[in-house]
Amino acid sequence: MSLPPPPAKPDPNQVPTEQAVREDLAAAYRLIAIFGMTDLVFTHLSARLPGEGHRFLVNPYGLLFEEITASSLVVVDADGEPMQDTSWPVNPAGFVIHSAVHRARADAMCVMHTHTLAGMAVAAQSGGLLPLNQMSMEFDGRVALHDYEGIAADDNLSERDRLVRDLGDMPCMILRHHGLLTVGHTVAEAFYWMYYLEQACRIQLAAQSSGAPLAVPPAPVVGRARDQFGTGPTKGWLPWQALKRKLDREQPDYRA
Repeated sequence: MSLPPPPAKPDPNQVPTEQAVREDLAAAYRLIAIFGMTDLVFTHLSARLPGEGHRFLVNPYGLLFEEITASSLVVVDADGEPMQDTSWPVNPAGFVIHSAVHRARADAMCVMHTHTLAGMAVAAQSGGLLPLNQMSMEFDGRVALHDYEGIAADDNLSERDRLVRDLGDMPCMILRHHGLLTVGHTVAEAFYWMYYLEQACRIQLAAQSSGAPLAVPPAPVVGRARDQFGTGPTKGWLPWQALKRKLDREQPDYRA
């Protein structure tokens, strides 16, 4: 197989088209399914559409993530109400968390929320995420915590304020007794944070299951490793191009 040409470096100031956002978000749904981070038809990934006003893309309620395509994504307002005709329902209650973050964070172009086995297991631990591995160390000081208040639904809108307060300017959050949440300037960045936050949780559970004493590096070492990873609006861009090439080979209908 011949090598593809290297992708051009992105312009962080370029405003994406609606179709580009649709394709990236549909790709993220497919990849979340591929990497085993789904919860049947529940949880959501959302993306802000370019232009004025509060318009977001979210999945039709009832489709598996592996079924999502660019054209099937539904445009909703800040309350999760459809702004287009759709034959599939949307789940406004499930959009409560997303709408809170989108409203409060101008940089939160994409918000991802998962209920994974590893994520929920770490969310049940009082110590939270531990810096047990190089992957885990990237999250030092970058993971917020939000205490459980029951199912996040539209009958508890006051939780939005506390959720936003707890998230602050962090790219990631552990929702205690619930799951994981990440945000990004792009779908690529939000997916990067979610993929590696999930890996960090899996590493922690694997290390704990061995029964051996856990070795945590000194704080200065952890901080240095974290800073070596770096951040920015193009975070996750390079692996994202490779992942979309994978989808173009194996599941090209995601762009439809």
